[in-house]
Amino acid sequence: MTNQRHDLASDLASTPPFDFTLATPERIRAGAEAAVARCEAILAGVAHVEGVRTFANTVLPLDDVGATLALASGEHGFLTYVASDAALRDAALEAEQRLDTYGTSVGFREEIAAAVRAFAETDEARGLDGVDARLLAHALRDYRRNGFDLDAERRGRVQALKERLVVLGVEFRRNIDEYEDALLLPREGLRGLPESYIERLQSVETAEGTRYRVSLDYPEFYPFLEAAEDGSLRRELFLKNHNRAAEVNLPLLAEAIGIRHEIAETLGYASWDAYVIETKMAKTPQAALDFLVDLERQVRVKAERDIEELTAEKRRHLEDPHGTLELWDWRYYQQRVMRERYQVDQFAVAEYFPMEAVLEGMFEVYQRLVGVRFVPVVETKAWHEDVRLYAVEDALEGSEGRFIGHFYMDLHPRPDKYGHAAAFVLKPGRSLADGSYQPTAAAIVANFTKPSAGAPSLLRHSEVETLFHEFGHILHQVMTRSPYNRFAGTNVQRDFVEAPSQMLEHWTWKPSVLRGFTRHVRTGEPLPEALLGQMVAAKNVGSGLHYLRQLFFARLDLAYHEAGAVKDTDAIAEALHGITGFPFPAGTHFQAGFGHLFGYDAGYYGYLWSQVFGDDMATRFEGGPEAEVAAGLDYRRTILEAGGTQDGADLVRGFLGREPSNAAFLREIGLVG
Repeated sequence: MTNQRHDLASDLASTPPFDFTLATPERIRAGAEAAVARCEAILAGVAHVEGVRTFANTVLPLDDVGATLALASGEHGFLTYVASDAALRDAALEAEQRLDTYGTSVGFREEIAAAVRAFAETDEARGLDGVDARLLAHALRDYRRNGFDLDAERRGRVQALKERLVVLGVEFRRNIDEYEDALLLPREGLRGLPESYIERLQSVETAEGTRYRVSLDYPEFYPFLEAAEDGSLRRELFLKNHNRAAEVNLPLLAEAIGIRHEIAETLGYASWDAYVIETKMAKTPQAALDFLVDLERQVRVKAERDIEELTAEKRRHLEDPHGTLELWDWRYYQQRVMRERYQVDQFAVAEYFPMEAVLEGMFEVYQRLVGVRFVPVVETKAWHEDVRLYAVEDALEGSEGRFIGHFYMDLHPRPDKYGHAAAFVLKPGRSLADGSYQPTAAAIVANFTKPSAGAPSLLRHSEVETLFHEFGHILHQVMTRSPYNRFAGTNVQRDFVEAPSQMLEHWTWKPSVLRGFTRHVRTGEPLPEALLGQMVAAKNVGSGLHYLRQLFFARLDLAYHEAGAVKDTDAIAEALHGITGFPFPAGTHFQAGFGHLFGYDAGYYGYLWSQVFGDDMATRFEGGPEAEVAAGLDYRRTILEAGGTQDGADLVRGFLGREPSNAAFLREIGLVG
């Protein structure tokens, strides 16, 4: 029996979750419609129950509906972010809109709401506990928040508005991903940038000679701002990015803000942020705002020191005693201070972080931390030849190599691909009717420099942090043991979802970890202890400015979503920009390219909110190898496997064994200690 179970697990592990090579526009559209048809059949069963309503025939099927839509989105809609073929992307976009809009409409079905509310009045419902009670409570909360305490006319208006938001969100994000702008520069315009960067740029032959194209893609944009010697070119590229998709996205944003306010007002809330934050850890906009204002007060002390330090470096560099630090300067002079004062050159450091070594090291860390193995799957059947596929197997004693799930890795930029770094659930984990567990499949999508024939992909240390962070989301998604899709993996409160991944960024600074996988691209030597010490010493150069900028984003998001249907988004951005410590760059529309205004709307504060918890959680791993192993198992069971089956505050307290504190957070960003 044991061998049979092992063989079955092996077969599951080596079989890709989907065959993306079969994708065609017709198949994508048909897949979305088939999912909708299945959901309709499930809902019909809920509406027409004969006899007594039970949890099994009324509440549980709604989780089946959510899982069905998530599965179809993972197989079909996801391709809008990663497919190289425009026809596939268009069909996937259509499928994603269809699935999201249908999913929204399900929450407004009167016969289903009546069925759930009827079940809630039964003795069985009153006797529920644990995650079952939580599932029912969330369903009832959803109906209240969809207007089922209102008349049908107003509820219908809320539904139409929510469905319109789905369309606006998809269009807004796609406009950002497909936006193209760049600098075309002669070779001398690239002074300060290493050859490894320049040789990967697209070259264009013009009447004036060869020009190099520096785009707004992350692997080209940020290194240019950090290293290009010509300040006027840094300014030009920066301003291009601050006007990304402005013409098409500003009207979409304005419409979305108006719609959100109307929804909130119709439902009896003062504002969209009040509506959204009600279900989060913060509970109220005032609590979120108080957190941000207090943090700004503390961070500003560090930021003012940063401005003094970086301004002095600019004046010394340009031999200009009256020079001022500009918004497009600070990354460049931050790097100069790191080089000149701490002898840390990000491009020299990157030579110790070839991607393959980083992946090996990251895998080793996470495998040891939570007791799993990552096994390459040879036949990926993925959407692009660059994509890798891995199976996750249990490595704990007595697990017999149980198959847990899959993850894909799509790590390099392509035209029209999703432009940031993110983790996507493609197949949700949950308990099935036969008692088995559906393994999760997830995908990390990023845009790290692609290796060339003569050189590997080298990651700057900040990119190593990004990789560890996003893979933390993958781990959170794949390791779930929630019985219900509703609470699986990263389906947690939105101002908690980043905390587990933010915690894992700490491993990119651990000497014992870095010794194990850093490998100089030419010599093979690990990262020298002295250089690591210098990196740690320089870690918080410019940290105050970084966090003020994050605070600006969070405050901007809240301001867009406070009371009022009509907002001058440019005027608000200009009014709040002083938070950053820099003058507002006139004529720019940063908000048009700020993708988080859809999805994280009224919730961007959560990045900073959750970092407090992530940094505190990392303290559990202090104290040596034995303490780390014990904490890793607790992390797996208390945080990863639990998913959203409890509120974030309860998860953190359960893991820490005490009330959380912000002491570690303040220490990590250089404010104390």
